[in-house]
Amino acid sequence: MVNHQWGIIATWRMAYEGLSASAKLLADKGDARSAVLQAVKQVEDYPLYKSVGYGGLPNQDGEVELDAAFMDGDSLAMGAVAGVRNLANPVLIAAALSEERFNSFMVGGGAEQWAIHKGFEQKQMLTERALQHYRKRCRETLARGLNPYTGHDTVGMITLDQNSKICVATSTSGLFMKRPGRVGDSPVSGSGFYADSTMGAATATGLGEDLMKGCISYEIVQRMGRGMTPQMAAESAVYELEARLLARYGRAGDLSVVCMNREGEFGAATNIDSFSFVVANHTLAPTVFLARREGDHTLYSEADETWLNAYLARISAPVEEPHHV
Repeated sequence: MVNHQWGIIATWRMAYEGLSASAKLLADKGDARSAVLQAVKQVEDYPLYKSVGYGGLPNQDGEVELDAAFMDGDSLAMGAVAGVRNLANPVLIAAALSEERFNSFMVGGGAEQWAIHKGFEQKQMLTERALQHYRKRCRETLARGLNPYTGHDTVGMITLDQNSKICVATSTSGLFMKRPGRVGDSPVSGSGFYADSTMGAATATGLGEDLMKGCISYEIVQRMGRGMTPQMAAESAVYELEARLLARYGRAGDLSVVCMNREGEFGAATNIDSFSFVVANHTLAPTVFLARREGDHTLYSEADETWLNAYLARISAPVEEPHHV
């Protein structure tokens, strides 16, 4: 039965264009699966985003290794790939794997071989611009003895269609300067993503090694299923995980999440000073929000023109070349 309620939410400003196009699809009674895959594919294809798909930053050996996942909240079918190279759209491969009864999570060479056999597009994913960024970041971190492990902004996206179906998808090039073969939370069911159309969906971004310690996306969905609002579910899960990590592990990295319930209501939570997300639903046009932590709560407001213009200028600015002396 069509309920006329629909919604779409995604991590980070980079999702805005893809989300806006898929919001129109959902408003026109389109399917949640098609909407989420179309939107995430658009992020993967855009060469100026340094943490997803084409133009993503490489690993320690200078190779781009990509992770992606898809989950159908009606059937609970999920598919994922990790550590794949030179394939244009890992999220589409993950979605195809979700249709397999077995072997639905594949990694590395085996995943690449299967995808090529199935006819998925092969493409050199390391761009000249990404290589310039890589060299610049190496100079700024390794050469100065600083921690290189920054720049891990996963695109995670949730769609709810007018038939009450919820889907979720993720895509990332992972932690900058990661070791070859490193995999974070993004393709891991329950950590980087989870969807159940009877309750809702959640997806995460940040330091995968810490997000996986709390199975945070699954936890948020369960809390919504027990009656929490999406905002309460997101905040309580993030700050309880952070507290456990600090008490028992001794440290906690970046933890940010977005979620949506089966009514199209949404929530977001973060433990960092500036986290952007994008959302649209049956009552809200596509909007970029800026979120920040305040105690054990996350406050967010609509991004203004100054911030939006600065963002576009920053991602398109020429990469600074080293000064030779």
